[in-house]
Amino acid sequence: MNITNKTILITGANRGIGQALVTEALNRGAKRVYAGTRVPLKHPDARVIPLTLDITDPEQIRQAVGEIASLDMLINNAGIASFDDLSEREAITKHLDVNLFGTYDLTQAFLPLLIGSGGAIVNILSIVSLAPLPPIASYSISKAALFSMTQSLRAYMTGKGVNVHAVLTGPVDTDMNRGFDIPKASPESAAAAIFDGIERGEEEIFPEPMSASMADSWRNGLVKAMERQNAAFVQA
Repeated sequence: MNITNKTILITGANRGIGQALVTEALNRGAKRVYAGTRVPLKHPDARVIPLTLDITDPEQIRQAVGEIASLDMLINNAGIASFDDLSEREAITKHLDVNLFGTYDLTQAFLPLLIGSGGAIVNILSIVSLAPLPPIASYSISKAALFSMTQSLRAYMTGKGVNVHAVLTGPVDTDMNRGFDIPKASPESAAAAIFDGIERGEEEIFPEPMSASMADSWRNGLVKAMERQNAAFVQA
């Protein structure tokens, strides 16, 4: 999908990758960008429409659907991450409520518009979706669950004209990764790589050096082959 003249909703749009995605979408000629944030957002470009949107709030989701008449792309970037271990179920539940179920509820709400436009769903995930990072156990669990949901959604969208992309990010210089003393990509370079992957039609997008090193082995690997094989059961 080419971004030019498209209407895009980006959640978590006020910082990090989300903020960089808004800027990159504008640079690529997006017609309108709905910037979903928990608190009101001001932006100098008239194409950016601020949208107060807590993805765990059903009423705010309903209001967002009422404000958006057409949509070509939904980028699910909003999420939470915290350092924790497996000693507290509450931490796992909190991450699942936002990263999994919040994303699920918002996506379901906008599916009719995306099916109508032949649009795209882009879920911002992480390489911890594939292998957990124990210091952020609850985040890893929630992103693994979201990756599985993304794969299932892709299968269910077959024949409906909606592309489903999973963005598997490694370390990017955001608030979440400040505590890790490792090389990090800039949010701006990651955002550019994400839109490059969308425009190339890549199902999984690896937008920075660490994740990009896995791209070929992933696309030719057993798990991807099984995903394609298992998707056939939706059509059976």
